[in-house]
Amino acid sequence: MTNVFTDKNLLIIMSKNGLTIVYTGKGKGKTTAALGIALRATGYKKKIGMIQFIKGSWHYGEMESSKRLEPEFEMVAIGKGFVGIIDDKNPKEDHQKIAKEAIKISNEKIQSGKYDIIILDEVNYAVNLNLISLTDVLDLIKSKPQNVDLVLTGNYAKEEVIEAADLVTEMKEIKHPFQKGIKAKEGIDF
Repeated sequence: MTNVFTDKNLLIIMSKNGLTIVYTGKGKGKTTAALGIALRATGYKKKIGMIQFIKGSWHYGEMESSKRLEPEFEMVAIGKGFVGIIDDKNPKEDHQKIAKEAIKISNEKIQSGKYDIIILDEVNYAVNLNLISLTDVLDLIKSKPQNVDLVLTGNYAKEEVIEAADLVTEMKEIKHPFQKGIKAKEGIDF
């Protein structure tokens, strides 16, 4: 289904069909790109749900800024933090249990009819770490209603996810401050 309108000799065709969008790659900016969609969509009073599969236990900027976009934007940070790095003392089984809960919540939100856009943040990374199965993610993509846009972020997107998507962007790192010993920066990195 599409809407067609013109603006000063420009024909614009707007699709009502939901897209599956993937932001992946080793470069910075995957979650940031998804949040950019959320920011833009709130300007049109669209309802956005974001489920974070990994980052839940850390404090980062979007935990606070997301509250400023309410009621259009809702964020569920369910993860137990980054898996197997820095100060992670949680057994992998705990991460798997939480990631499976995130899949359940994601499915409920996708099927609820309440959201225009669902963002599954770090879901590709959760698959890569074997916290959830590739089948779980492909089932979410296949079952989404036609009008819902679905955004999947995280490094290591599987080929099957890429094939199922309508739009895929790979973030490629060219240069990063960490290479010069510069640590993560508040408001830029988290």
